Amino acid sequence: MHLHILGICGTFMGSLALLARDLGHTVTGTDTGVYPPMSIQLEEAGIDLYEGYAAANLAPRPDLVVVGNAMTRGNPEVEALLDLGLPYTSGPQWLAEHVLPGRRVIAVAGTHGKTTTASLAAWLLESAGLEPGFLIGGVPRNFGVSARLGAANAPFVVEADEYDTAFFDKRSKFVHYRPEIAILGNLEFDHADIFSDLAAIERQFHHLVRTVPGRGRLLVADGESALDRVLDMGCWTPVERFGDDTESPWRLELERDDASRFRVVHQQGEVNEDAVVDWTLSGQHNARNALAALAAAHACGVDLARGCAALSRFETPRRRQEVRGEVAGIQVIDDFAHHPTAFAATLKGLRAATPRGRLLAVIEPRSNTMRLGALRERLAASVDAADLVFWYQPPGLDWSLAPVVEASPVPARLEQDIDALVAALVVEARPLDRIVVMSNGGFGGIHEKLLAALEVAHG
Repeated sequence: MHLHILGICGTFMGSLALLARDLGHTVTGTDTGVYPPMSIQLEEAGIDLYEGYAAANLAPRPDLVVVGNAMTRGNPEVEALLDLGLPYTSGPQWLAEHVLPGRRVIAVAGTHGKTTTASLAAWLLESAGLEPGFLIGGVPRNFGVSARLGAANAPFVVEADEYDTAFFDKRSKFVHYRPEIAILGNLEFDHADIFSDLAAIERQFHHLVRTVPGRGRLLVADGESALDRVLDMGCWTPVERFGDDTESPWRLELERDDASRFRVVHQQGEVNEDAVVDWTLSGQHNARNALAALAAAHACGVDLARGCAALSRFETPRRRQEVRGEVAGIQVIDDFAHHPTAFAATLKGLRAATPRGRLLAVIEPRSNTMRLGALRERLAASVDAADLVFWYQPPGLDWSLAPVVEASPVPARLEQDIDALVAALVVEARPLDRIVVMSNGGFGGIHEKLLAALEVAHG
């Protein structure tokens, strides 16, 4: 079968393309503004890409068009597929019908940490020899790909996004997946372009809860009032809590302030078991992600001690606190954070793991929520763990970041040109500094430009 995918370079749709290819289908696709890591994955897989949407891309006639959720009416390729009467479906629906049947699905949901938690869960299952399948909104470096089928009867881990499915299906993506195990890691307001308020997102999470069978399991973070409200709407599945609460059956106890070493305690009735995690990641948010993944893997039969030991070999997914390079003792880190809570958590974790040198933050607020100006009043306070912040005003952000800079609790600067931003960073940076670049886009290739410029200036 020939599948043609619209929006193929998005993290979800690109991963779907890899699965379709592995199932033996011929796969082509269209997108614009292609950037790594997905573009590299698709090129290496030999999948033909068309740059720019056009009716001509639908020849030869595909058997099925899979439509990404970024596609809208008025897109020339969308209009052509409708006029031609071609069969079409959404990405989540295709996954649900062609990959997930017969699999034990583990869905990882939450406003933050989905990619890391899903990568952790897949790695724990892999380390136990279970050969899981997965579809993750990033590239787990332990695997080198964002999706694979895995063994036929193995669990399948899917990053479960609350964003809507397609222009013709406005339900959240995750309602299609019918998981047996669902992780609900956190929940706060985001996606201001499609949700009017937090209550609207809570309702979608409740729809996910309604799809988990009674023989399944809900792994729910403690201390999350929004998730409590979700469960209060109705719950028919056993719930296990995880986090810091002493009453939670899965809890962590930090042994280092930066959360690079912590103890996991699991209580089953009168029996306690515990094991220590000593790994390369930092930040309590990442420790909580690991705790959720350990609980999910344990539900699939993975021994706790073995799982904790495997985390010492875990590598962060690409663009999640990924060290892109180091020049003259100046480290450049790439992170996908794009929400005030994520900025704060990332910087707090890196601050605790940076006993010497300064922490410089470079931030491009470009998500749909940021473009609409939602949550902008929280931006200034979100960076208080940094020593210096460079805010970048991207094209399409129609409100000024100047008030954010003025209200900053730490020294901050505003730049509107990437080359000027790179030049300013090169002048400012000195040995032992860590520069963390936070954006959910390609950011004009700033990582490569910055490393090259540092090499010229300091190499």
